[in-house]
Amino acid sequence: MKSINYIINITLVTIGIAACNSVASTEKKRKKDAVNNYKLATVVQRPLGGSIRLPGSLAAYQKVSIYPRINGFVQRIMVDRGSKVRKGEVLLVLEAPEVTQQYYAAQSKFIQAAAMFASSKDNFERTLATSETPGTISPHDLALSKAKMLADSALMNSEQANFKAQEVNLSYLTVTAPFDGVITERNIHPGALVGPDTKVDDKPMLLLEQEDKLRLVLQVPEMYSAQLADKSTISFEVNAIRGQTFQGVISRQAGTLNDKYRSEAVEIDVQNANRLLKAGMYTEVLLPLKGSAQALLVPSNAVVTSTEKKYVIVVRDHYTKWVDVEEGNHHDDSTEVFGQLHVNDQVVLSATDEIKEGVRVQ
Repeated sequence: MKSINYIINITLVTIGIAACNSVASTEKKRKKDAVNNYKLATVVQRPLGGSIRLPGSLAAYQKVSIYPRINGFVQRIMVDRGSKVRKGEVLLVLEAPEVTQQYYAAQSKFIQAAAMFASSKDNFERTLATSETPGTISPHDLALSKAKMLADSALMNSEQANFKAQEVNLSYLTVTAPFDGVITERNIHPGALVGPDTKVDDKPMLLLEQEDKLRLVLQVPEMYSAQLADKSTISFEVNAIRGQTFQGVISRQAGTLNDKYRSEAVEIDVQNANRLLKAGMYTEVLLPLKGSAQALLVPSNAVVTSTEKKYVIVVRDHYTKWVDVEEGNHHDDSTEVFGQLHVNDQVVLSATDEIKEGVRVQ
């Protein structure tokens, strides 16, 4: 009886081992078939145009803080916050009696010096004409007459320069707009004493901004700064105005990178004739890129993104190899990659981190 049981046990163990071997063989065959079914794509080299979204902010095309050039009292203010002004329009008038008196004094001295020069010049010309008759005028008297004319000429020029300077000072009492714009800030009232030495909290008298044309300023990351096309048209949306798209033209690039953020400042001119947009608004810009001529292209699903890195799985000599890459532009189902790849390399499509290195591919 015991012999029969022993034989039965041996038989069962043999059958179990055979079954396990059969399952293992089936699993190996399944894995082998899975490897053999990997789809591959070829790495190509060509620029991939695309676009990226970047945040930006609007700023006035021109903006100037108006401070007093000389000391004086505010006599009249013709504008207030929100006033639209034209270039050359009078904004305010200051009153400074001492400046006016200095102007008239300089004017009188200049007129006096000019009269003296005219007299000495006439005397020299008469003396010179008389000296043509031999024996009438001594050379010494002729030289003195000429020296007097030159001295009076120098004095007249000096007084004229002083008069012009006082004339400029007098013009500072009338403040005019340097360009068309809108007064966005006013910090003074009639009767206030203003001047270079009487600033309060360093605030300007007036703040003038041009609003019919704006600058859209954004910071472009280093990897995209070389892919911008000059004068290209961009579109952007404004957070405060939903559902509407605006356009502008790339007008200026800084030409250097910010050391802290490793980005380049780019300015886009935006026409704003209806003044719907306002300086200070935040925007989201769709920036077109022309792509890098040295970029390698792979299908987007060939790039594996893990918590540590991004890589593609390359098949070389029938074995898989992970190659670290950095992504560039994206367009449709293609992606620019930069790394230790070569043209015509074969990469695995629909790659995942479950595909390990060193897997044989038939």
